[in-house]
Amino acid sequence: MAEVAAKVAQVDPVWTHVCEEARAAVRDEPLLGGFFHTGILHHPTLERALGYRFSLKLASGEMSEQLLREIADTAYASAPELGQAARADCVAVYDRDPACHRFLQPILFFKGYQAIQAYRIGHWLWTTGRRDLALFVQMRVSEVFGVDIHPNARVGKGIMIDHAHSIVIGETAVVGDNVSMLHSVTLGGTGKEDGDRHPKIGNGVLIGAGAKILGNIHVGDCSRVAAGSVVLHDVPSCKTVAGVPARIVGEAGCSQPSLTMDQNFDDEG
Repeated sequence: MAEVAAKVAQVDPVWTHVCEEARAAVRDEPLLGGFFHTGILHHPTLERALGYRFSLKLASGEMSEQLLREIADTAYASAPELGQAARADCVAVYDRDPACHRFLQPILFFKGYQAIQAYRIGHWLWTTGRRDLALFVQMRVSEVFGVDIHPNARVGKGIMIDHAHSIVIGETAVVGDNVSMLHSVTLGGTGKEDGDRHPKIGNGVLIGAGAKILGNIHVGDCSRVAAGSVVLHDVPSCKTVAGVPARIVGEAGCSQPSLTMDQNFDDEG
């Protein structure tokens, strides 16, 4: 058994670490033993655990837990990249959120992480032609988590959404890899026009709380958008923008702002 466990740990270190944390959590808090077992330890893989959580959280009188579980299991089996992204997102939250001290916390407790994984299943449904079901998932994610991501939006991996209250990401938005954002961020349009109308966020971008990025504009790689800003025009790579409307106030301050999460800046204007 030890040899098998060692091989599994090499293949899937994130899931192995999550299970070790769950066993320790059961010892530390026996009253939550059933919670940790049903949420983590009863499942052979991270994908199965996420499918369970997806179905548990989004079930309603209109869609049973069993049906949602079947949808999630099919999605993870058909698209291995969903599980890969889930692992990258989990590591991102652990690395960047100072309130996250264990890998199991995002999976069990953090609605930003859970909402992103549910969105990923909705996006898979959308891209496979099951658009009404994808929109149903979007509706339930918005109702349960307060996070509204259109299933046609494209979101990369290594995403961290801190607190995740009142997040809105529109239909034609694109979010790159290793992006960090805080609560009340909107990636929206500027009117009722149809077509490609939402922002394109580059890799490694940090978006502060309450920022609104509107229109079919591009925010360059490794830039920072200060809290409360309204961005209406393209942002070059490696810059910091702030204000209403936002303007460039300096450099990004480091090569990877989404990883350092440093939101301080010197106003050069």
